[in-house]
Amino acid sequence: MSVMDDFRLEGHVGVITGGGRGIGEGIAYAMADAGADVVVAARREGDLARVVEGIEKRGRRGLAVPTDVLDRAAIERLVASAIEAFGKITVWVNNAGGNQDRVVRDLAEMPDAAWDEMIEFNLTSAFLGIRGAIPHMPEGSSIVNIVSGAALNAAPHTGAYGAAKAGVVNMTMTLARELADRRIRVNAIAPGPIVTEQFMETFPMTDEQLERFGKSLPTGRLGDPLDIGAGVVYFASKAGSWVTGQTISINGGHVPGSMAVVARG
Repeated sequence: MSVMDDFRLEGHVGVITGGGRGIGEGIAYAMADAGADVVVAARREGDLARVVEGIEKRGRRGLAVPTDVLDRAAIERLVASAIEAFGKITVWVNNAGGNQDRVVRDLAEMPDAAWDEMIEFNLTSAFLGIRGAIPHMPEGSSIVNIVSGAALNAAPHTGAYGAAKAGVVNMTMTLARELADRRIRVNAIAPGPIVTEQFMETFPMTDEQLERFGKSLPTGRLGDPLDIGAGVVYFASKAGSWVTGQTISINGGHVPGSMAVVARG
């Protein structure tokens, strides 16, 4: 038996919030390539249909569940739909999140409503998804939270986002201990700069600026959603079975928390 076999996910059922585009789409394809059946949740039905088609082209079963993670009842429907279709959930990926209004601000300038929305979208939704999924997760299951470098360092101009994601990092460590007796592992990934729709709306750059930014990183390039997908496969598979309560940065060597500084600089 090869060590590469330990990265396979046959028999697993993954649920990915924010799975319709960007990093979530990359995670869905990586999990399907590794052998998992995948449930994708997002608000845009057209995006979900495209991702499910990509999953099925990889020989796995896919299910699209239109979901707004700010709607608590919708999260409950997502869990129920996954169980109805596949009978279990073995990998739950909290990927939905970000900066809804695409505005960067100092913390002292943060309106109450924008703060509340940031916490709800990035922290509370992750908690609700995990709480709903846990009763249906057998021994050997895995939870993977997608956080941010902003959670691990000072995050000038994106402090509310950093605070929310830092809460998810702490929740990751706490749940890893609390779910240990059930042998459910909980880990997190902090992505670096990856050019997605949300990235470009929050930090607008020209192609030339993007190329220069990528070349400035120690790895010489910006990230790809599949870079994060590979990390999820590792955490969810037997290869990562001795890892829990950890946050790994997959960021090309980028300094955490500095994106808004780049955008304003």
